[in-house]
Amino acid sequence: MKSKTKVFIDGREGTTGLRIYSRLEQREDVELLSITDEERRKDAAARREMIRGADVVFLCLPDQAARESVALAAEFPSVRIIDASTAHRTEPGWSYGFPELSPALRESIVNGSRVAVPGCHASGFVALVRPLVKAGLLPAGSPLACFSVTGYSGGGKKMIAEYEAADRPLALSSPRQYALGQEHKHLKEMKAICGLEKEPLFSPIVADFYSGMVVTVPLHRSQFSSDLGPEGLRQVYEELYGGQKLVRVLPEGDEGFLAGNVLSGSDAMEIAVAGNRDRMILTARFDNLGKGASGAALQCLNLMTGAEETAGLQL
Repeated sequence: MKSKTKVFIDGREGTTGLRIYSRLEQREDVELLSITDEERRKDAAARREMIRGADVVFLCLPDQAARESVALAAEFPSVRIIDASTAHRTEPGWSYGFPELSPALRESIVNGSRVAVPGCHASGFVALVRPLVKAGLLPAGSPLACFSVTGYSGGGKKMIAEYEAADRPLALSSPRQYALGQEHKHLKEMKAICGLEKEPLFSPIVADFYSGMVVTVPLHRSQFSSDLGPEGLRQVYEELYGGQKLVRVLPEGDEGFLAGNVLSGSDAMEIAVAGNRDRMILTARFDNLGKGASGAALQCLNLMTGAEETAGLQL
């Protein structure tokens, strides 16, 4: 009988950590390690002991705390780490936790010991743009734009409490654009993972629904190195993502309205191409808490431990 995988979630009190914990506690192939004394959860010695006894450690922490945990784990080379923070997504020696992007990346996750979970907005942008750059269809120097609408759960416990308060400000009933200074923390990985020469113009928007998101990249015909059109772009995505379990390409169609919360509660991602031969709209729709966070983290755990890739996930 195969032994259980011992898992420690460092920072399980946050939105992503809680979601990972609630899923893993239902699984018979996982043994969860916990610091039972709440006052010791930030104690380095207590965390070190948990890391030492684990097979896999999830980091659901602010960036600096995640780096500290990686340092604590350095003396235990057999311990594998899945980091949900921004700290290591573009760092050498870390695999980017989006296995659908290439067979080589999938293999690096399966065999690796350091995996960085993609950011939620970045997941959609990378899923749309990287395949086009890698295929030589979109020049690496292209000036790109991206806007992304997300549910408020992406802002963590504080933002969730603000949106769900009985006396909340009227402004929270309207979509709100943020990161207006073009310094969003996902920009670095959006550029690096896609192989771009410059960061895109990025406009994230938080709206009054709990979870789900749509990431959109508008492109003009003149930006491509060849004349593809919507059907040609759809074929590029089909060749890469066809047969994948968590990423699917939608057939041609016009929904009229593209709702951001359709995949709330799901760990899947939908890729769609709309528009005409002159102006095309590329979209990735998924749950910011699913394929954009905990779902992606658990998918990586499954690959690293030899479990069924979709174990514990909602499709």
